[in-house]
Amino acid sequence: MRPKQPEAEPEEDLFRARLANLVDPRHPLVRLAKLIDWGRFETEFGPLYTDGIGRPGLPTRLMVGLHLVKHMDGLSDEAVCARYLDSPYAQLFCGEAFFQHALPLDRSSMTRWRRRIGPERLEVLLAESLAAAQRGGAVEEKHLRRVTIDTTVQPKAVTHPTDSKLLHRGIEILARLARRHGVRLRQSYLRLAKRAKREAAKLIHSGRPRQAERQVRRLRTWLGRLFRDIGRKIAGHTATEAVFSGPLALIARLLRQRREDRGRDKLYSLHAPEVECIGKGKAQARYEFGVKVSLATTNAAAPGGQFVLGARALPGNPFDGHPRCADRPDRARHRRRG
Repeated sequence: MRPKQPEAEPEEDLFRARLANLVDPRHPLVRLAKLIDWGRFETEFGPLYTDGIGRPGLPTRLMVGLHLVKHMDGLSDEAVCARYLDSPYAQLFCGEAFFQHALPLDRSSMTRWRRRIGPERLEVLLAESLAAAQRGGAVEEKHLRRVTIDTTVQPKAVTHPTDSKLLHRGIEILARLARRHGVRLRQSYLRLAKRAKREAAKLIHSGRPRQAERQVRRLRTWLGRLFRDIGRKIAGHTATEAVFSGPLALIARLLRQRREDRGRDKLYSLHAPEVECIGKGKAQARYEFGVKVSLATTNAAAPGGQFVLGARALPGNPFDGHPRCADRPDRARHRRRG
């Protein structure tokens, strides 16, 4: 159902003061809120909702404002929700008239909203931020005539992948899904897997890799048993098979791969299978786990600094070592390996 439009609040309230009367009008968030055309988001995202069916969605300005604050300050979903409760400026930026003491959404609501909007429509936020910068005089037309394009790695919020962590996580996922959908297992291996993962970490840090590998083999065996047990018990149940198809496909990839495997088929995270291992060549971080992205920024120094004009994910880790020779492939030199 379409989000509810904010109700008109009374101009004066005996027991509450309006946020506009409490905050400093020179604050960056207050000034930015006046420059953004919030009605543009209602027009762009409105067709994604249906009328009269389901629960009303969260206000569009609230969700857009939270995402803008999140990316401006580099916060996580949990941190930006905490920021909303603590800061009257963040609440005013998100469209509130009076200070709110309770969070109007759950952290997972931000993930579900991004999934509904999709990556294509999320670019509207970037386009409107550039339009607001032009309205405020932070960037001019001449600064957009020449751009700089470069690639980097966008790290994902994943733990450092090890075999014991991945296998233990696979056991947790299958056991949780089986319990949720009423699939009775012969054994869940949850307590054994937790103990084995802890023992493997202790043995690795104490310099006994052969004993740690024994614990990893046990975890792999238990995950394989769960995988086959669930496959037998959901056979013939179409609805249950549809629910388990995605997790079981990832578990099958995890069981097939080995530590020495390399390439695009290597699985580094079960909740983010698109993660890749990309070498950076830096002393403090030899590898980064994420996805390569391409960024386009303004080339000339604008009054408000550099602005990001576009961003695109590049899955598969394509080679980008010769940007100057992109228009002349015959002159591109191959990087030496060694």
